[in-house]
Amino acid sequence: MTDAEKRGRCTWYLWTGGNSKYYRDLAKRTHGGVDLLKLIDSRIHDERLQRYGAINDPGCEKATAPDEYGLWLDKCKDPLSTGVIGLRKFPNPNFDRAKWNPVEYAKTSQVEPPYVIGQSCAICHVALDPLNPPKDKEHPKWENLVAALGNQYIKENKLFASSVGANSFVKQVLDSQRPGTSDTSRIASDHINNPNAINAIFNLGDRPTYPEVMNDGSTKDVNHILKDGADSTGVANASLRVYVNIGMCGDYWTSLHEPLLGRTPQKPFDIEKARKECEGWRQTEARMADAEAFLKTIQPMHLKDAPDGEKFLTKDEEVLKRGKLVFASTCASCHSSKKPPAAIAADPEQAQKWYEESVLSSNFLDHNFLSDDQRYPVTLIGTNAARSLGTNATKGHIWDQFSSKTYKELPSPGTLTLYNPFDEKKPIEFKIPDGGLGYYRTPSLVSIWATAPLLHNNTLGLYNEDPSVKGRIEAYTDAIEKLLWPEKREGIISRTSQDTKLELPPGDPNPRFRLPVPKGTPVNLLASINIREAITSLNLSNLFQDLKPGGGIKGKLARVLLRANKSPDFVEDEGHYFGSNLPDEDKKALIEFVKTF
Repeated sequence: MTDAEKRGRCTWYLWTGGNSKYYRDLAKRTHGGVDLLKLIDSRIHDERLQRYGAINDPGCEKATAPDEYGLWLDKCKDPLSTGVIGLRKFPNPNFDRAKWNPVEYAKTSQVEPPYVIGQSCAICHVALDPLNPPKDKEHPKWENLVAALGNQYIKENKLFASSVGANSFVKQVLDSQRPGTSDTSRIASDHINNPNAINAIFNLGDRPTYPEVMNDGSTKDVNHILKDGADSTGVANASLRVYVNIGMCGDYWTSLHEPLLGRTPQKPFDIEKARKECEGWRQTEARMADAEAFLKTIQPMHLKDAPDGEKFLTKDEEVLKRGKLVFASTCASCHSSKKPPAAIAADPEQAQKWYEESVLSSNFLDHNFLSDDQRYPVTLIGTNAARSLGTNATKGHIWDQFSSKTYKELPSPGTLTLYNPFDEKKPIEFKIPDGGLGYYRTPSLVSIWATAPLLHNNTLGLYNEDPSVKGRIEAYTDAIEKLLWPEKREGIISRTSQDTKLELPPGDPNPRFRLPVPKGTPVNLLASINIREAITSLNLSNLFQDLKPGGGIKGKLARVLLRANKSPDFVEDEGHYFGSNLPDEDKKALIEFVKTF
């Protein structure tokens, strides 16, 4: 590695951008409900992956006794390590030894602790290595870790659920979040429940770019980053936005929105203001070129290179050839960064012939991002719409300056016809607003054999929490069969598992509202509404009080909530039916070829 790449690796694994202050403030704001210091308790060292999906730092050991402050912290070679990859420990400048009381701290997190905890990119992106899986997944060695596959086992919801009562509707929302996903618009809130899979990063040097109009009127070739391609003003800005999203420049950022509750309108984050006034921004911006250089070193992980990987691959060349031709005719137009020359691209027959020759060539997978990185309307893709309807990058919202003018001027892709869980005979007709909403970019298929479950929300396929090669192939096979044979899908709608209460504000000992939510209610009926606004404008409080125990939400209340919902798309494992009409033998051959990516 070059010196720049090494510096970039350190940034990726270790740099927090000064966000420890934000997480300390969040712990106080939530009365200990979201407190990273409590998550690093060494007494759960041996079960962190199973509990939280957190990966243990190989350079740390379980504590045998509390430290001088009464805290149980791992013993680490790196003094700033917490024992968890991606969580970093710093002295708290506001700590007062005379006022410190660990028992009181455990109750509400209000007293200042001796340490503050920051978060780096590694917490979500570092993963167990598919090519060298650990013998003990709770105790990996450094050689068992990779930088940017995406942690498929992280349970982000557990971070927010530590102090949420069993009878709270909020717990039901958190329980509906799948492992390996992150709801990046939980803070700042767009009032849509839309956790999405953490991206694997490969072949960045081969990622396509597109000319887009920037906010200053200039035109720039940019990548489409994020599930909806909203980060569209350059890699550096996209990376800096992520750091802000995890707490960098936290004082300024949280002045523009209300964390978690989202009761006030958002204001756009001003990049120039941050550059002038936030030291964390300037320090992080100076590191981005090196970080990009490091990420560009990450190459695909091929099944043939994994332990016993060859036994999961077909040796039948005819099957592979058939799979390649199916891919060329069914998948390559979106899932390849190698494209026909412009002179023939508009001719379907010539373009198809070109794709067949390209896929059959021995170097098709070399330097192929396996995605065109283009945005497509959700009305065409058909997957759950929630993530595509996120508003944070639209005009006047928090990430306005990080999305291109081109993105913000995208037209509405049309109207969605959606399943109505309250009346199957009356589908929901939902007109998507214009201004950037309603699009998904094509995901890369690089090393897809190792990254199941599939779809942008990780709902398609088996989640077995098994990082072995065999376990990954079982998950891949289950997921891709459900992709190609939609009749095997479960038709997932997250529903409340018991009668609960929605208290507003959440966590307040004297909430203004306590709304009864019956067992069996679709979680996203309430989780994808600006509920505080709706209570006032729709008289929800009175409508909820009319509910009878065990009666369920129906009638007028159901209709009102559906109209107010920002994403009334309740089926989570739907869509992407491309290839589902192929003959079974073509599907099986395609599965074998895709396994080689």
